[in-house]
Amino acid sequence: MLRPGSRLVISKLCLGQRCEARHHLHFRLQYRLCEVPVAVCARPFIMVRMVISNIIFDLDGTLIDSARITGQIIDAMLAERGVGTAADRDLIKAMDAVGGVPMIAAVMGAHSSDPAADLEQFRRRHRLVDVPQDVLFPGVATVIAELSARGVGLAICSNKPQALCDKILGDLGIDTHFAIIVGSTPDRPRKPDPASALLALDALGGDRQTALFCGDSVIDVETAGSAGVAACLVGWGYGTAHARDLHPSLPVLDEMTDLFALVHEGRA
Repeated sequence: MLRPGSRLVISKLCLGQRCEARHHLHFRLQYRLCEVPVAVCARPFIMVRMVISNIIFDLDGTLIDSARITGQIIDAMLAERGVGTAADRDLIKAMDAVGGVPMIAAVMGAHSSDPAADLEQFRRRHRLVDVPQDVLFPGVATVIAELSARGVGLAICSNKPQALCDKILGDLGIDTHFAIIVGSTPDRPRKPDPASALLALDALGGDRQTALFCGDSVIDVETAGSAGVAACLVGWGYGTAHARDLHPSLPVLDEMTDLFALVHEGRA
């Protein structure tokens, strides 16, 4: 038995065997790597198996606080029509997962005589907005970069138009971490239809058993279920409270770094 102060030489790798002390995995590497004091190795080596290898993210309300930009654009549209009050931010968040014409109609109300035309105006204005970094929820940029560096496959699955998804993620500088960004297009049904999630899953290798859908709404949960993948919710999401009421057994992230535990422990 080695004593504190002795030096442990890691020389060859022989996984599955244990040392005589019974509480350390016995590692054997083909080449001598390093020597470390035994006192430093007070805790056993742990071989961590990555259970979740691919994550599909919703965008609005999950990774970004998009209601801020939506509110600013609609405020400007209302002001041009002589409306002196700001758009209801809570209503914007409540309608976020639905989006499109229903969102414009609900938020602008009587001040929109043609919600479809106003939606097009809204999207034109959105394309001109430089998306600031602080639209990302806390920890998102760091965790996305770390997951990517660890080899976790990442994808976006959003009901936001494809061009806006590409622009937003490009402005934020995190687009390169995703194997595919799937936004809405005229020829593809919107979530909760599984088409967009299955497209993302296919780009990630197609293994449902090791995939996770991370979102903030009932629509996201239903999308995951239809696609046959596990789901989790973000605690800060716009629609999380309602989704938790309907799906109380789903794991909920209190902060973005909680994803690491799901990846390695497979608690989804």
